[in-house]
Amino acid sequence: MLATQELTASALGQLTALDDSAYTRLAGSGAGLELMASVVSSASRAGNDLADALSANAYEGGPVAGYPADDAASRTARHAAAVPRMAGLLGDAAHRLDLSATGCRYLAHGIAEDLSSVPDRTAASAEQRSVPALTLTQYDALKSLADGGRLYESATRGMGVTRVATDNGTRISIATYRALNNRGLVTADNSTSLYHGQKITVTEQGRRALDGPRPRAPLAAAAATAATTTAAQGVRR
Repeated sequence: MLATQELTASALGQLTALDDSAYTRLAGSGAGLELMASVVSSASRAGNDLADALSANAYEGGPVAGYPADDAASRTARHAAAVPRMAGLLGDAAHRLDLSATGCRYLAHGIAEDLSSVPDRTAASAEQRSVPALTLTQYDALKSLADGGRLYESATRGMGVTRVATDNGTRISIATYRALNNRGLVTADNSTSLYHGQKITVTEQGRRALDGPRPRAPLAAAAATAATTTAAQGVRR
């Protein structure tokens, strides 16, 4: 009976800890808390059954002073009545403890399954946050390369010069390409020669970068563009 009381106290402590934890924010946690509460209830009732079994026992002892002792037939009758009642209560206690153990196993499995999805979501969020910020030039270059492009090397004055050619004709400097490549946003198929052209592919991380908003032009560049536009309008006038 003392063990069932310890079990009840432990289960109640676990229920309180779960109810006060981040576990409650997980999908399916409500059913887990209800299951833990049923474990507390079963363990507590098992303790009550054991206490009732102790109370139902036909104890032997001397009679109260002034009263005659029970005869053998009376004692036998009391024992005969107590045995089935105690057996029933002990059976109920064993059943409730078995339910508690089963509930704990199901709960442990359920919590493990609920928590197993958390690292994946966390990793996905971290991966999403790890997408590097791009400049406007880099973003536009990456978008053009998503339509197709190749990396070439040609000999100029005896020196190899690497250049980028896009399918849509957008001009991309080799410095911009290398910045994208160093960040893992694009790759080139090095199984072919640079002289024949290596196909450029935008990586999955590059695709995620393109899913974000197009960066704004720096204020200085925007101001210069506005000034150029104003000057051009003045000339036309």
